[in-house]
Amino acid sequence: FLSTPMAILSPVLLAPLSAWFSAHGRRLPWRAEELDAPHPDPYAVLVSEVMLQQTQVATVVPYFLRWMARFPDPSTLARADDDEVHKHWEGLGYYRRARFLKRAAAVIAERGWPEDLRALPGLGPYTAAAVASIAFLRPEPALDGNAFRVLARLLAIQDDPRRHAARLREWLRPALSELGPSRTTQALMELGATLCGPRPACSRCPLAEACEARRLGLADRIPPPSARPRARAAAIWLLALEAEGMWLLLRPAADGLLAGLWRWPTLAVAGDRPPDPPAGPAAPCPIAETRTWKEWSQVYTHLRERVRPAAVRMPVCLPAPPGAAWIPAARLPSLPLGKRDQRLRALLDAAPDSAGDAGTLAGLARRIMDGEP
Repeated sequence: FLSTPMAILSPVLLAPLSAWFSAHGRRLPWRAEELDAPHPDPYAVLVSEVMLQQTQVATVVPYFLRWMARFPDPSTLARADDDEVHKHWEGLGYYRRARFLKRAAAVIAERGWPEDLRALPGLGPYTAAAVASIAFLRPEPALDGNAFRVLARLLAIQDDPRRHAARLREWLRPALSELGPSRTTQALMELGATLCGPRPACSRCPLAEACEARRLGLADRIPPPSARPRARAAAIWLLALEAEGMWLLLRPAADGLLAGLWRWPTLAVAGDRPPDPPAGPAAPCPIAETRTWKEWSQVYTHLRERVRPAAVRMPVCLPAPPGAAWIPAARLPSLPLGKRDQRLRALLDAAPDSAGDAGTLAGLARRIMDGEP
């Protein structure tokens, strides 16, 4: 399917995309009106492509608009405070993208756009190719999940099309050169996102007449589904400790799943029972009030957490344990938190489901103040 004689056919097979995209392409805030000229704002393309990694367009649009209003150019983003950058990313997930985007902006602000976009921090082959083709009209094939699906069906590739990525890029390159890099790249993505999705709408597809999978009756079976790893299960207490109008939070970590975000302290729940209060002296300070709410499941890519939220108010502040800080209540809304921690922040203003077991929660608070998290 990707033999040398076939390679010259890519401009012919993909030619119907141009008119279809002009008529049916969605109007998105990062898309230029003129697709046959370099994009007027390459930075906007970079921001959109980084945000769109593993995130749907409908989710990205409002984030993109807020981001560009606050960080309209690489220099502004490069100078921004890390907490503010993460706050504007709050809710998009995969927060390392925000950190890489800021580092890339710093490089662009200082040295300009590099010839090889893979030199920018955090840009892999796909994102570099997408920005090159959409922003700079370079015939660099950008293959995301949507493009892989379209090409797999068009060429009847019956195994994982990612195994043929290098050959597909070479097959696609002549079409980009002849039909236009920006127009063709975005049209392929658009077709995969709208008509050629997991359930293909072949009757409305501009490539239907040339599609080998449709001819063979295999469109709904190509590409084959990918096996997903089973999520690991965990159970945690998520605890908000308050004293003298201050809240105890863990400082942002440098790496890991929640890097760059402030977090509430957590303690593992053993099995289905809460941990027993620790033996030894009494808790480090009296407990003035405890509150608990219904538990929920927090799902990440490879982790499913059962979260037990609680709040404990102590009458006096004690020194924060290593890695934590007391934050004034007025500052709490401005801190960047992950979705799990945002949910507890919101619950603090809601009525509790119960007061909880004061003894158990006092023991948990003691363990946190002793630096256990």
